[in-house]
Amino acid sequence: MPLCDPVALEVIRGAIRAAQAEMEALIERTAMSAFIREKKDFYTALFDADGVMCVGSNVPVFGDVCGPVFADFPAETMKPGDIYWYNDCYGSKGAVSHSNDQVLLAPVFHEGRRVALVMGWAHFADIGGLRPGSISPDATEIFHEGIIVPPTRMVDEGRTNDAALRIFFRNSRWPLACQADLRALMAAVNLGAVRMQEIAARFGADVLADALHQLLERTERTIRDGLAATFPVGTHSFTDRIDGDGKGSGSLALRFSLTRTANNRFVFDATGTDDQSPGPVNYIMNKDVPGMALGLFLLGGDPHQVTNAGGPRAIDEVKLREGSLVQPRWPAALGMRGLTMMRMLATLNGMVAAAGGDAPAAHAAYVIMLLRGTAGGKPFLMSDGIGVGYGGRPFADGTDAVYFVAQENYPVEFLESEYPARLDRYGIHRDSGGPGRHRGGCGIVRQYEILAEEAILAVRIDGVVCPPWGVAGGQSGRPGRVVVNPGMPGERVLPPLSDGNRLVRGDILVIETGGGGGHGHPYDRRPEEVLADVEGGFVSDEAAARDYGVVIRDGVLDMPATEALRRDRPEAKAFHRGEYVDVLG
Repeated sequence: MPLCDPVALEVIRGAIRAAQAEMEALIERTAMSAFIREKKDFYTALFDADGVMCVGSNVPVFGDVCGPVFADFPAETMKPGDIYWYNDCYGSKGAVSHSNDQVLLAPVFHEGRRVALVMGWAHFADIGGLRPGSISPDATEIFHEGIIVPPTRMVDEGRTNDAALRIFFRNSRWPLACQADLRALMAAVNLGAVRMQEIAARFGADVLADALHQLLERTERTIRDGLAATFPVGTHSFTDRIDGDGKGSGSLALRFSLTRTANNRFVFDATGTDDQSPGPVNYIMNKDVPGMALGLFLLGGDPHQVTNAGGPRAIDEVKLREGSLVQPRWPAALGMRGLTMMRMLATLNGMVAAAGGDAPAAHAAYVIMLLRGTAGGKPFLMSDGIGVGYGGRPFADGTDAVYFVAQENYPVEFLESEYPARLDRYGIHRDSGGPGRHRGGCGIVRQYEILAEEAILAVRIDGVVCPPWGVAGGQSGRPGRVVVNPGMPGERVLPPLSDGNRLVRGDILVIETGGGGGHGHPYDRRPEEVLADVEGGFVSDEAAARDYGVVIRDGVLDMPATEALRRDRPEAKAFHRGEYVDVLG
């Protein structure tokens, strides 16, 4: 009989989920750098005594976070008051996937017994490297991307290793921000440790351990059932592509398959993915990631479940090929891996769709811009991530203007008060969402006026050559672009993955981000919904007629003309990327 009864299990589930959320709130309110405080690029998680994740943020990119620390600091040697730290991507096998992300991990003890571990994780603005911001399309090896920290005991029974921290801060161009952000992470893991101690004191260490075990088993069972309902026996494959690495590679393919055997084993295989790239778009996909991402999709926001390692446990085997884009060899550059990571998630959705499951259409990859220079005699770094459109769903339109999960676009007031730029326009990128019965989400338009005497811009946009695919008759999303001084003498369109773009005072910079793919045939969208899209600025009159077969004249729906236009219904196939195809290759 379980030590933890069903009522206590739900109380503990709510308590640990609340502790995890409270840790995130503390980071948000106390960090200094904009990418953490305003962008919300941070995560927290709680683990059982053996380092198995029991509750985490709803982010499908976690790997084995505790394993890299245990390799150098065995669990039995950990003590109350310890905090461990690392950002080593290769040493952690992708648990951290680019060097800007710093991980702090603290063990939790109750009556001398280790009962849990807690984690705080955040993106630090600058940790050294080739360019301010530590991320650049010009990077060709990880040494260009800042200082590498192997697993380190940063705090030993309450005593901080100040010498190690001084080395780290000395490598940053903005050391004060680094110090403040690290203090915020330390405060968060200390808070998490206190909350877990309180839960252990209330219920006892044995009951807590059993509760965490039950939550893991419940999630694994739910996801295994979901995999079985989604994937018939056999092999289900899908291929998606990123545009390239900015070094002339051409498009690079991610080829994934999931095999369900007759005895219900699930085997994920990414060995067919293209070779690693000279540019910084390589992504170390930890073996836990496919199960975590598929698990989040199959849980579908069920409030009775928590995000935990039950997802990875539901996949019996993960096959990766060393030297590929998703398992690069040291010391390949990784800084722009978010581009490939986002396409990885779309490829998993495509695999679900190819098996007949109700997956959304593909999303665009969030856009990164880094504007660097000097203003008023002080160096500045405007590191901004900009939202995009997500894919239409079987039951609803895609989400508009989203960066990634719960992360946010910089508010106008903050941006203009902190950086030498004026935001003249900020709105929806009209017609960027893929047409469909359920429209793909639209991207964003941001127009900046440069107020610094001179600045250097790095930018990362994907989906220009290989836009996000539509599904079930939906069409692909429309691409984004970056333009300097549009409509003026000297107008130039910047390469979508480039650095070293010089801007001067008075230049106008326009960034348009891409939209997600559509779901279902566009002619099945109700004309009233298309009219609402036109009125809301999501779809133009011209696109309403061209893509949806809906005629709108002077803001009024012309139903006879619409019915006549829709009689000539375009034939659709399973997927769409520029044209309809049965299989994306």
